[in-house]
Amino acid sequence: MFPKGGFNAPTSSIAPAQAPAAVSPRPEETRVIRPQVQPPHWVSVLEDAPLAPTILIVDDLDLNRHLFKAILKAARYTILEAKRPAQALSVLDSEKVDLVVVDLVMPEMSGPEFCRLLKADRRTQLTPILMITGVQGIDTEVEGLESGADDFLTRPLKPELVRTRIRTMLRHKALTDLLEEAESILFALARSVEQRDRYTGRHCERLASYGVSLAQALGLSKHEQLALFRGGYLHDIGKVGIPDSILFKRGLLSDAEWEVMRLHTVRGEEICRPMKTLAPVLPIIRSHHERWDGSGYPDGLRGEGIPLLARILQVADIYDALTTARPYKPALSHQEAVEIMLDEARRGWRDPELVSLFAEVSLPDSPGPAGWPDHESMQESLDSMRRQLAG
Repeated sequence: MFPKGGFNAPTSSIAPAQAPAAVSPRPEETRVIRPQVQPPHWVSVLEDAPLAPTILIVDDLDLNRHLFKAILKAARYTILEAKRPAQALSVLDSEKVDLVVVDLVMPEMSGPEFCRLLKADRRTQLTPILMITGVQGIDTEVEGLESGADDFLTRPLKPELVRTRIRTMLRHKALTDLLEEAESILFALARSVEQRDRYTGRHCERLASYGVSLAQALGLSKHEQLALFRGGYLHDIGKVGIPDSILFKRGLLSDAEWEVMRLHTVRGEEICRPMKTLAPVLPIIRSHHERWDGSGYPDGLRGEGIPLLARILQVADIYDALTTARPYKPALSHQEAVEIMLDEARRGWRDPELVSLFAEVSLPDSPGPAGWPDHESMQESLDSMRRQLAG
């Protein structure tokens, strides 16, 4: 038996320190007493890190590497060295490096070529690079920065400036790591919701892939594609608070149970709202169960008042629900699923243009629209896209 509502619901602070007590000024002087405010947390993010940041110095001249190490000797860093780019790449394959210091001129390949190589690899895209050179001139600096270097210094090096630049770059890297860690926790939570239901399989991955592919067919930007990728994983995260007795009920839901189920869109939005990077995903989470004719939930939006990305993910969600076996129904074939979706569009439930596009770019007797990759390549390509856009 189908769920109630058809396929619109597929089971698919640091407080400032106290100011010093006021002191009465002597007649001959006036003293201004300012409160001693503790620095914000981001200043101490490096000191709070459980492990010392790791810096890789890539320079073929021993003297240059030794001088740079001497400048940083008083700081709590782990220093690795490489004389050649090939040696540096080997180190990056085996070690977690937080910052790369590279010379502009090196044997085997130039510093800019080395930068481009690191920025093209998803494993090192977000690793900051400081380029060092003794060659003066704006053109040299522009070349280094355009190749992907995050900062640029010229010799002779000023020790205090070097230490400040290093700390700034490492602080930004630490904050990026914290952001990725928070996002990873949310994604793990979303997967845990999916894993509660043995019938959904890799539902989140499939929706991420389907949503991005449909967005590409529409010519949407990569940032919108990234939002759909994240939305594929996070759209049902609010179900973490839905009781199993409701979430996995085999029969029709009662009116009271249905009201509880409908809350998962609002709860999901509340869970993800604190992360600013997920702002483009919030409309997907909240509105992917709205209907074209206004009969959906939670806000009763209709037509183009429903966010486009939510409509796209809904099409992917419906298709995946139809072609996946659930406790109340068998898996339908690709053609059967498309026919049902077209019928629901005629009834006014779905965006007719999006459903028609879906039907056009899909192939009969295939697992999905043409060009949708298999799981392994899908995960690799989407993960690469996420890292590139997040950086």
